[in-house]
Amino acid sequence: MKDLEIDADYLCRTLKDLLEIPSPTGMTDQAVGYVCHELDRLGIPFELTRLGAIRADLKGLQATPDRAIVSHVDTLGAVIKGFHAANDWPKLSPIGHWSARFAEGARVTVFSDDDVRTTGTILPLKASGHTYGDEIDTQPAAWSNLELRLDERVTSENDIRALGIHVGDIVAVHAEPVFTDTGFITSRHLDDKAGVAAVLAATKALRDHSVPLPMDCHLLFTISEEVGSGASHILHGDVAEMVSVDNGTIASVQYTCDFGVTIAMQDSTGPFDWHLTRSLLGLCKRFDIEHSRDVFNHYRSDAAAALEAGNDIRTALVCFGLDASHGYERVHLDSLVALARLLVLYAQSPALFARDRDLLGPVGDLPPAEDDVA
Repeated sequence: MKDLEIDADYLCRTLKDLLEIPSPTGMTDQAVGYVCHELDRLGIPFELTRLGAIRADLKGLQATPDRAIVSHVDTLGAVIKGFHAANDWPKLSPIGHWSARFAEGARVTVFSDDDVRTTGTILPLKASGHTYGDEIDTQPAAWSNLELRLDERVTSENDIRALGIHVGDIVAVHAEPVFTDTGFITSRHLDDKAGVAAVLAATKALRDHSVPLPMDCHLLFTISEEVGSGASHILHGDVAEMVSVDNGTIASVQYTCDFGVTIAMQDSTGPFDWHLTRSLLGLCKRFDIEHSRDVFNHYRSDAAAALEAGNDIRTALVCFGLDASHGYERVHLDSLVALARLLVLYAQSPALFARDRDLLGPVGDLPPAEDDVA
């Protein structure tokens, strides 16, 4: 097993490219195309599901049981819900779960029929202090209290419809990324494009060094994680263990690692697999990867969607440290590199249990029960 050097420049370039591609859930084709292009460049075969999720294959010495690493290319966004009676500006409804507080002031592009694109700004209904005074600070933060100001000469709903904008059009929020000399990356949609970039950087390291893998490892890139379905429809039937890659939230009440990788022990859907989680922790300790453990009470990932779809698999969640998740987010490059290193080592690790090759079977090589357990 080799701890390979991660190409940080490649990781950053890939992340920059992904952040420039709008991909709210429901409009992910361009981002999927970019990831497919990168997989082609790395010489990795892949297939697309009907909906457009990606299943790529890193071949190992055995085909079953096999494993998967999953991340998602879809992001938060909004749709046109209707038009406000007072001024006819469009109303909005969120794509995914995010606060209207973080939508205020966002620059956006509306994607309409026939590839019509219109830019604008999301604003609260009372946006001018010169007009509303202190009311701009006391109005509720709610999606019903937002409007979309378009960069067009329009004065009515009919004018807006004449532009080709209709109810249900997707609104993509501009990422506005900033890469600093200190290694911090600030942007919208780092969840989970930073995770996708880390997965591709780990894959590049494995390819560059021609490292043999003990078992097939499938790279899954889902397109609907932000609305809950995620990995529910993408798994191969013989996948025995799956590691989900997503953000870990940095906060005073959390233990997420700012500059390393975080192993999630539990999220809102329950604890992750005991054996797989502790195998990942063991790799971090053995290869001196900065890491922490955390529990997320208001969080779910592709792993939850896979289990809820009825897949009988072991799951774990590994995270990069992210501040202000689902808002204007920030991550440090060191955290992404640590995550990529762990993924490289995980892909090289042996199967947890030989018995996992069978859907049903005897105890096999599972750990025996303790004699003193009642």
